[in-house]
Amino acid sequence: MKMNPIIQIAGIRSAEEAEMIITAGATHLGFPFKLEVHKEDLSEEAATGIIRNLPVHAKAVLITYLDRATEIVELMRKLGCRIVQLHGNISIDQLIALRRTYPEIVIWKSLIIHPENVQSIFITVKVLQPFVDAFVTDTFDPATGASGATGKVHDWNISSRIINSTKKPVILAGGLNSDNVAEAIKLTHPSGVDVHTGVEGNDGSKSVELLTSFVENARQAFESYC
Repeated sequence: MKMNPIIQIAGIRSAEEAEMIITAGATHLGFPFKLEVHKEDLSEEAATGIIRNLPVHAKAVLITYLDRATEIVELMRKLGCRIVQLHGNISIDQLIALRRTYPEIVIWKSLIIHPENVQSIFITVKVLQPFVDAFVTDTFDPATGASGATGKVHDWNISSRIINSTKKPVILAGGLNSDNVAEAIKLTHPSGVDVHTGVEGNDGSKSVELLTSFVENARQAFESYC
C-alpha cells in the first residue's frame, strides 16, 4: 500500500506556531533537541505540553544528535513522541537497542550530503536500512558545520539516486521552500519533505503565508508526480 506523503515542519517555537502548522496541513512537527550547532527552539517542558495537545493526525518527531539508546528513549518518553529523526552518527548496536527498548519506535536516519561523501553515503544506506524505518536526506554547511536546518540545497540528483537505491521511504530536506518544493518532488519522487528555515520570516518565526504555500505546493506536487 502506498503511504501518504509526509510533510514535516521543524523548529516549532510555541503552541501558536504548532497550531499554525497543523492548520496549514502539515503531517509531522519536528522538535530539535540535543543539537551540535543550533540553539534549541524551546524548552523540553514546553515541547511536552505542545505534543500532548496535538491532534491524532499530526505526529511529533524528536530531531536529535543523541547517539545512545537509553538517552534517546528517555527524551522521547518525556516528550511523548514515538518518532525519532537521528542526525548524529549512531552505531548499529545502539539502533538495535533502541528497537529493543522502545518496540513501538519509528526511526528516521538522516543522510547528510556534501560533495566529499557521495560514494560512502550509498554504503551507509545499504548497511543501515535493515535497522531504520526511513531516511532523511539533508545538507551539510561547511561554513558552520551544521548538518540540517542550514537553509542550503544539496544536489537533488544524489537524493534521487538514494531514493532509487532503497526500498525504505526517503524524506527530502535541505533548503526547501515554497518556491522549489514542487520541482524537488518532481525530480526526486520522495516519500516526504521536511522544511525548517524555508518557512520562516526574517525574525525566525514561522510565516503563515510561507507555511500555507509550502504545504499546498508540496501536496499538489505529490499528487502529480508521486
